[in-house]
Amino acid sequence: MSTPFDEVVREVRARGFHNHRTEGHSGTVSRGILRDLRAQCEPFRGDIDGGSIRQWLDFPSPGGRARKLDLVVAEPGGDAGEPDLSRLRLCVENKSVVTAHRNRTNRYDDLSDVVGVLHQKKPDAVLIATVLVGVAEHVLNVPDRVKPFVPPEDFADRILPRLSTGDETLWDEFPRAVSRNRPRDAERTVEKFRELPSRPPGRTDLAAYDYVLLVPVFIDNVHPPSVARDNALGIDVDAQYRAMLDRICKAYTARWHW
Repeated sequence: MSTPFDEVVREVRARGFHNHRTEGHSGTVSRGILRDLRAQCEPFRGDIDGGSIRQWLDFPSPGGRARKLDLVVAEPGGDAGEPDLSRLRLCVENKSVVTAHRNRTNRYDDLSDVVGVLHQKKPDAVLIATVLVGVAEHVLNVPDRVKPFVPPEDFADRILPRLSTGDETLWDEFPRAVSRNRPRDAERTVEKFRELPSRPPGRTDLAAYDYVLLVPVFIDNVHPPSVARDNALGIDVDAQYRAMLDRICKAYTARWHW
């Protein structure tokens, strides 16, 4: 099946490289989940189409945090029509650990902080996290170590057309731009994010995610990127994406359409 993560990969291929500094994949993932959920979950679709709930991308996080919530679905409140987080129904947070697996702890802390804050606002809101997990052992760090050191015209004309095409001469041309992940880094990242608190559908008293989806991806900015469906992590991306949509729909229906 096609997933929002396949769309992210297509965007990386079209752009030429993944910018790990911007988390630019988040909007694509959020819109894709929203689209697929509307298609497969009749109660959710009815509420969206009827206007009782609305969606917002990149909504400022509560509690004075500088970060933003990737996807918020809530009842609108006030004259400005902003979401009322005390009537939050669904929140999706999207992270990635693709280039530097040492950042897994920071991304884990981000997700851990969010779930605590949102649970205080609305304990029965459906809370979802997705994480892209890079499986490539070598990554060409284009945003930090290539693009800033090449004249813009040279980058556009000589470098960019070669990225994500399989041109392995890039490794030798930019040896200082090569980030090396250890063989077990992806496995350790998966293990770390599986420590995030999760809850069964009926336990809204627990400050936890309703589903944490881990998605292996092969992105090294030299070879064509892909969703790593054939992986050593024991993750069936398609099956688990379907399971996540099913969990969201069942939890949403039980909490607002019982």
